[in-house]
Amino acid sequence: MKTPVTPPPPPPPARLRDALRASLRTLGTALGTPTRPGAPLLAQAGSRPVRLLPYVVAFVLVATLLPVTVTVLVGDYEVGGALAGALATAQTAPLLLAVTRPLQAWWIIGTADVLGALVLLGADGAAGRPWPWTPMIVIGYLGLMLAVGLREPRRTLLGVWLVTGAAGFAFQVVSPQRSDGIHVLLFVLSGVALLLTATLKERGDAQRRLAEQETISEAERARRTLLEERARIARELHDVVAHHMSVITVQADSAPYRIEGLPDAAREEFTTIAAAARESLTEMRRLLVVLRSEGAEGERAPQPGLDRVQQLVEARVRAGVPAELSLPAELGPVPPAVDLSAYRIVQEALANVVRHAPGAPTRVSVSVADGRLTVLVVNGPAGQGGSPRGRSPVESPGSGTGHGLVGMRERVRLTGGTLDTGPLPDGGFRVAARLPLTEKEPA
Repeated sequence: MKTPVTPPPPPPPARLRDALRASLRTLGTALGTPTRPGAPLLAQAGSRPVRLLPYVVAFVLVATLLPVTVTVLVGDYEVGGALAGALATAQTAPLLLAVTRPLQAWWIIGTADVLGALVLLGADGAAGRPWPWTPMIVIGYLGLMLAVGLREPRRTLLGVWLVTGAAGFAFQVVSPQRSDGIHVLLFVLSGVALLLTATLKERGDAQRRLAEQETISEAERARRTLLEERARIARELHDVVAHHMSVITVQADSAPYRIEGLPDAAREEFTTIAAAARESLTEMRRLLVVLRSEGAEGERAPQPGLDRVQQLVEARVRAGVPAELSLPAELGPVPPAVDLSAYRIVQEALANVVRHAPGAPTRVSVSVADGRLTVLVVNGPAGQGGSPRGRSPVESPGSGTGHGLVGMRERVRLTGGTLDTGPLPDGGFRVAARLPLTEKEPA
């Protein structure tokens, strides 16, 4: 069996040639693949005058350079009128195209500039005058470089700059006695223009990406806040549902002993109901483990209700909120979910007052009418050192127990009620929740 022979590495000159060919291919690909034309330059600017600026600059350059180029070529360089007009048009008119397709315009203008240099090489009046580029070519080319730098990537800009320098130095080799160094000036100025515009472009792109990321992050934070509040509400409602399931279990287990003369089928049915209730309680405990945050301890105290609103308001008064409470002596039967939601809404509204309007007089009102429980919390403008006039509560976690307005909306949606919030003309804020006292599917 023959051992495969590894070919020796190519000699250094061959590797250098391969690297040079690869670089040239990359450069050719960059120059031949312009950025997909889309919006005009500066189309994303917020001001309309800024968006129109590229069109204005391009029009001014064409309107100025076209007649001046024709005049100089005919009068100074003694080029024929028809040829001078064709060269001037090819060297200046594509600047209008550069607003949307800079690299394509560069190919046209660059070719026209090279042809113009060849024409001027044999012109009678070219002696003692700028060559291979005229002053008009330098001005128009720098304007074109601004457009190319704002649109194309770095690799393309490097290729454009190198081709510009190579063309100028090639003409220097062809006729060194006629060249006055203007090709070096264009090479340096075009590099500076490309560098500045590329820096501005990359900075603008970075700012846009940062703004987009901030928007995405804000949306993710809002979504996470909403999910956290829903999980918290679900954990609280676990106690309410568990209480009902426990009652069902006890009643089903004790029914055969409390009710005499039950047939065997009924006893078996009660046994099945009790077993199903116990199984449901077990599954709810497992669900609660899933909903509980890492490191969070289980809540031992029973869930609060409207019977503790007075204690809540008194605590806020001790914290420096001049609050008053209007609560009827008898509310009648209130569903547990509504009872808990009403308490939490008052709690979050008072927490918002402490955060955003410290010292503001606050009125809490709870009433029942037309089968609905109405919870109203109204505060006046912020006191000394408080928030600016008319500022609304921020929908983010703070010193309260939940997530402000986000939590209120979720609790109202859960019970099928309505929530009305907003600033008042005097600089205060109003929270009004209406919760149905009858069973209703949440919206």
